[in-house]
Amino acid sequence: MREDIHRVESKISCPVFQRQEVIIRNLTDKINAVKITQEKAMFAWELWKEVNVLFSCRDYKDTSLDCKNCHFIANLRKRTADLIMKTKNPR
Repeated sequence: MREDIHRVESKISCPVFQRQEVIIRNLTDKINAVKITQEKAMFAWELWKEVNVLFSCRDYKDTSLDCKNCHFIANLRKRTADLIMKTKNPR
């Protein structure tokens, strides 16, 4: 599944997505590198904010396959960030 996502990511030709992708991957690497739940949650919060940049893109076109793929990937990442943040504050 992860390989499929990378294949889609590499085909999205959007400067906003490409810029955010660098930031998002950096944060994902930091989440994966730390062991302390609070640190993971801190980076997950940052990830959540950066993913929302993609959702608020003013160049979004609902007819664009690039935009649909971008939002699909962003949605997966937002869910991941939500799950990590919930581990810090389970309810």
